[in-house]
Amino acid sequence: MLARGVVFAGLALVIVFAALVALYAVARPVSTLMIGRMVVGKSYERVYVKLADIAPIAVASVIASEDDGFCQNDGVKWGVLHDVISGAGGKGPSRGASTITMQTAKNLFLWPGRSAVRKGIEIGVALVLGKVWSKARTVEVYLNVAEWGDGVFGVEAAAQHYFHKRASQLDARESALLATSLPNPIKRNAAHPSPMQRILAARIVARANDTADRLDCLP
Repeated sequence: MLARGVVFAGLALVIVFAALVALYAVARPVSTLMIGRMVVGKSYERVYVKLADIAPIAVASVIASEDDGFCQNDGVKWGVLHDVISGAGGKGPSRGASTITMQTAKNLFLWPGRSAVRKGIEIGVALVLGKVWSKARTVEVYLNVAEWGDGVFGVEAAAQHYFHKRASQLDARESALLATSLPNPIKRNAAHPSPMQRILAARIVARANDTADRLDCLP
């Protein structure tokens, strides 16, 4: 009976996952962190915007910072992942091995924290998203669910919160500063960057135009 229950539970999870992947391909998704805030009665800022309503330099800056091979990979950077896993230990690989597709998978379907088990599930989910979603859909969803501060989700809310402007109006410097915040959005403030953030932002500004020229997977 126990084994049958486990099988049924597994099948139910697969069905729910498949339904959510299909739904989120067209609907405006929420992240597990957003759901967690709602459960405990906390509010959050998020204004969903289409990819066309985000400044191209902002898109390129985030991709340059988070996943420079976004258009070329299948959702997983296998070589980087292998190198990082080799020295990761029981906590699993760091963010540096994650693609934008993997981070989208984590944000939509998984729990926060690091572990080898969660990373394994994240890879599987990312491979599914890489097959059934377009690159444009993946990056649009990512930019709308990524956390940019305590209760600040999505690039539109971040642009308004930190720079008092729309995501479509972000310039190269502002876009780069937002990109530097993604690895640690609670401690890194795009409007009041640390010296290290300024250095990282300058590097992203230098790379973003080159990255933009290689984004042939986006409209």
